[in-house]
Amino acid sequence: MDLPVDEWKSYLLEKWSLLPISVRLAISTAKTLSDVFLLSSSLLQPEDEMFLKRLSRGYLVGKDPGAPLFYREEGNKKFQEKDYAGAAVLYSKGVSHSKPNTEDISLCYANRSAALFHLGQYETCLKDIIKAQTHGYPERLQPKIMLRKAECLVTMGRLQEASQTISDLESNFTAKPALADSPFQSLQRNLHHLKMKIQEKKNLTETFPAALAKAFEDMDLREENEQISSASSSVTLCTDPLKGRYLIATKDILPGELLVKEAAFVSVLNPGEVQPLHQALDSKWSTRVTNGDLYCHQCLKHTLATVPCDGCSYAKYCSQECMQQAWELYHRIECSLGGLLLTLGVFCHIALRLTLLARFEDAGEIIRKLCDETSHKDIYLPESKNMVKTLNYGQGENEENGKIVQTPIPGCDVNGKYENNYYAVFNLLPHTENHSPEHKFLCALSVSALCRQLEAASLQALTTNLESSKLKAAVTPEFCSDLDIWGVAMLRHMLQLQCNAQAITTIQHTGSKENIITDSRQVRLATGIFPVVSLLNHSCSPNTSVSFISNVATIRASQQIGKGQEILHCYGPHESRMGVAERQQKLRSQYFFDCNCPACQTEAHRVAAGPRWEAFCCNSCRAPMQGDDVLSCGNRSCTESMSRDHLVSRLQNLQQQVDMAQKLLRNGKLEPAIRRLLGCRHDAESFLSAEHTMVGEIEDDLAQAYAALGDWQKSATHLQRSLQVVEVRHGPCSVEMGHELFKLAQIFFSGFAISEALNTIEKAEKVLLVHYGPWHDDIQELQKMKSCLLDLPPIPVGPSM
Repeated sequence: MDLPVDEWKSYLLEKWSLLPISVRLAISTAKTLSDVFLLSSSLLQPEDEMFLKRLSRGYLVGKDPGAPLFYREEGNKKFQEKDYAGAAVLYSKGVSHSKPNTEDISLCYANRSAALFHLGQYETCLKDIIKAQTHGYPERLQPKIMLRKAECLVTMGRLQEASQTISDLESNFTAKPALADSPFQSLQRNLHHLKMKIQEKKNLTETFPAALAKAFEDMDLREENEQISSASSSVTLCTDPLKGRYLIATKDILPGELLVKEAAFVSVLNPGEVQPLHQALDSKWSTRVTNGDLYCHQCLKHTLATVPCDGCSYAKYCSQECMQQAWELYHRIECSLGGLLLTLGVFCHIALRLTLLARFEDAGEIIRKLCDETSHKDIYLPESKNMVKTLNYGQGENEENGKIVQTPIPGCDVNGKYENNYYAVFNLLPHTENHSPEHKFLCALSVSALCRQLEAASLQALTTNLESSKLKAAVTPEFCSDLDIWGVAMLRHMLQLQCNAQAITTIQHTGSKENIITDSRQVRLATGIFPVVSLLNHSCSPNTSVSFISNVATIRASQQIGKGQEILHCYGPHESRMGVAERQQKLRSQYFFDCNCPACQTEAHRVAAGPRWEAFCCNSCRAPMQGDDVLSCGNRSCTESMSRDHLVSRLQNLQQQVDMAQKLLRNGKLEPAIRRLLGCRHDAESFLSAEHTMVGEIEDDLAQAYAALGDWQKSATHLQRSLQVVEVRHGPCSVEMGHELFKLAQIFFSGFAISEALNTIEKAEKVLLVHYGPWHDDIQELQKMKSCLLDLPPIPVGPSM
């Protein structure tokens, strides 16, 4: 996903292995990225490009005239099943393959408006109706869509517009009597009912819904940092020979305080399950839903009503504004390269987009810097070993010939300010010397192939129809005369991303609509570059929590942070998710450092026992089992022992049984699922610790099954046992604990256990507020439940006996 597809990787690694030793040595010992790029790109042959083109053609990213009808019919099936959200997505797929101003696109928009109407998205429904009419919706079908428009307007309380729409529709009936024939007679009856509704609403005192609170209103930084854009005044920037750049607290910070709120400088949606045509199992048109079908490719906002690019079927947006902005900034160049970019991976895509965006902010200065550094074969900046200790506010003191001189912190401007801009991105470390020669060769040839495609399109084509003279200047040959300059810049960015890319995540709720409780999981939505977030160093037990809304990252203190303490973020390997050995290996291979955080130091002394959520226990006395190949009971008075392989095999068999139970659960076969899960629970108790992850998973599944049966008491009992496992693994104040408490609150609420529900809601709010702030969907839902419970009439009490 991040790197090129496996076929291209294997092809290039084989090419590397066949190179003469002298050539491999020259690339391996190259001192600069310029040398790496130029040496590697000189080895790219026409047959290599042809192989890459064949891979790229496998992705269906262009407009396909046969696809709109297919997706419209598939959407109609979902619509008949009352799966309106699924129908809307399929109609959107049809829209993305349709050409503008055709019947295909107008019908897809009209059908989607019907799905959106049933979903209660009336404003978006109206927009789709207008789009359908703009693109030439057939006259024979106009009454149907105008009636839907009138229904929307009435529901929204826009009565004058609704009356005018009805009047227009009736005029059409009068002017064209054929429209009054069956089946449009039923439309006239509907019009009569709508008129009555309008009159009823006019007779009522007109009320308007309270204005919705703006998202992020509470998420604005109370006092923005004068030194670091997108950061609060509670932190400051420092640097150190060993740590590099980092942030520390300028005052005592309370849990939940917002420290950073930063929009991604660049973000690219992860393609997810997009498959090339030769891997498709059915037809070339897939009904599979991916991130690209549900989220805006520019701002990452979730939407069921995507706006397509006019030139390709892959890029989709939440609005015309986002589509236009993307087109002007980068997509006019990326549009024809969709298949190639999917083949070369997200990192290569981000590297291209970063380089394209360099044209639009201080373009002259940045590109001249790139040109100058490339000509001197010194494209990368010194690594952290050359930094001086504790440089604050963009400058620090360094002793040189007995004199104190000011040394700027890399990425800060001349005034010592660190901002979310291309200059800051450019100064993120690529760790050139730490990447393997094979990896640098893979990245360099991938970037070189992309540059060849840009060159084939010609630089002159890149400037065609650019309206702004400033934008023209950013790409004219005299300004950037050698595409190799862009290639070196892209290679630098591609290497930077391994250590500086941020996974943009979202919480997705799973389970059918019939389920009372929903299971939620964090999924990777996109990959982005956040220059300020990149300043935070790693800890396996961080003192901050990161969350995302669209392409905006928010970092909050997850615990109290004292003045002078470092602000720490987790790069992925968290102490609650994996043991110290696995964490150390992942951090060393991806980020090139040995973690020495307190969690790693503490765990190193008890590594033999392993984490509690993976521990086996003695069948006789329930004490933890210890050892390597042969495990012995930790209780000295017990002689029980067992081979690790035997216990691992039992765990694998148990996982298979749980998987089968979960399949039964998904298919609505609740009783068989419960029987199997209870058997799994009994088996787990005989050899797994009470805090084992598998035990928690079984209890959670049982809670879901009993909730589906409406047995709230049993559901709550099992969910509380699952909560105990989550608390042991992730901690009482973790975001995972917050989500589990949210589920338990749903159970108590549904079972009318008022006091338990209110108590659990309060606990869930307390935890989730620290991680998300007050405007998160789960917190809003908790507040609705609380309001509903507090408004309930008291339960009547019978007479005392």
